[in-house]
Amino acid sequence: MSAAAGGGAARQGLRVVVLGATGNVGTAVVRALGDDPQIASVVGVARRVPSWSPPKTEWAGADIGGGGAGTPGGDGGEEPAGRAAEERLTDLFRGADAVVHLAWLVQPMRDPPATWRTNVLGTLRVLRAVTAAEVPALVYASSVGAYSPGPQDRGVDESWPTHGGRPDVAYCREKAYVERLLDGFEHDHPQVRVVRMRPGFLFRREAASEQRRLFGGPFVPQRLVRPGAVPVVPDLPGLRFQALRTEDAAEAYRLAVVRPVYGAFNLTADPVVDASLLAGVLGARVARLPLGPVRSAVAAAWRLRLVPVPPQLLDAFLRLPLMDRGRAERELGWAPRHSSDEALRELLRGLREGAGGPTPPLAAAVGGGRAHEVATGVGGRP
Repeated sequence: MSAAAGGGAARQGLRVVVLGATGNVGTAVVRALGDDPQIASVVGVARRVPSWSPPKTEWAGADIGGGGAGTPGGDGGEEPAGRAAEERLTDLFRGADAVVHLAWLVQPMRDPPATWRTNVLGTLRVLRAVTAAEVPALVYASSVGAYSPGPQDRGVDESWPTHGGRPDVAYCREKAYVERLLDGFEHDHPQVRVVRMRPGFLFRREAASEQRRLFGGPFVPQRLVRPGAVPVVPDLPGLRFQALRTEDAAEAYRLAVVRPVYGAFNLTADPVVDASLLAGVLGARVARLPLGPVRSAVAAAWRLRLVPVPPQLLDAFLRLPLMDRGRAERELGWAPRHSSDEALRELLRGLREGAGGPTPPLAAAVGGGRAHEVATGVGGRP
């Protein structure tokens, strides 16, 4: 049994492969692993290889969805490209003590087959490659979005059903489906230590521009998030969620690699975010509003391609349960260092500054700027 599986030989140094290593969570996980003396080397895998050079890290190009940089045989045929992608992943995984699977395609929300190919079929390739390469540990990025609707007056533990918030929302549907894939994988491959992370909403300054592109779209003005610029925060039914600094989540991933834990872990910070907390951060007042008019406005903006997210995502967001992080504290030895309002303030600061990070997904601006975002369809082609 390897160090990552049993923990006994961790002093020898671990080799870790991180999929989706250039995104919000991936860059933070790569940094956390590089700072750990128990980690000997990190292979960061991404569709677009960055010029960024964090400690102990080498880069490899691959696309778990079956095409793109670093994947041979991308001739337009799904099956040949898919097989080539799986072979590429198997080669990258050989000799690894753990694979951290963070790769996930949020957009294009207007093209669900595209996200399914990467998120679900791509994860199937990852699981087969983990088996073929005999990797002893897999740490997967699930989400609060995998949970079925639940209570908002108490936190649910990891046994709460993971059937997704709404079946008509691709993100929730795909997160729930991958949970079922992992159920089967764990049953068939008990020799692999599988860890599922289920964090709340992850924010930090360096990811602000990316998150604006993914969820806000090109028409969100930077000045809108300045204190006092938003006069009113709508207090919608169900508006209660949990936010977390990305760096705190990355620490949980690091611990999951180096410690012999398994199973699911909720990752949250306090306090719960509601309309009052949002109003305090924004310097606004709270106004109780019915959901209907707000949802109608989002639906109209979606149809007009003014926003990149559909109204069904708002519905799912307002039905998410609150999570209890007790298991992460007890078994993983993890607790957040930052509060949820600190996480929110970091996001808003990054939005005001137009901040970005050192990788293509986190870039402060894409080529062509916001005009390019409009031209590619606002929730359509990425």
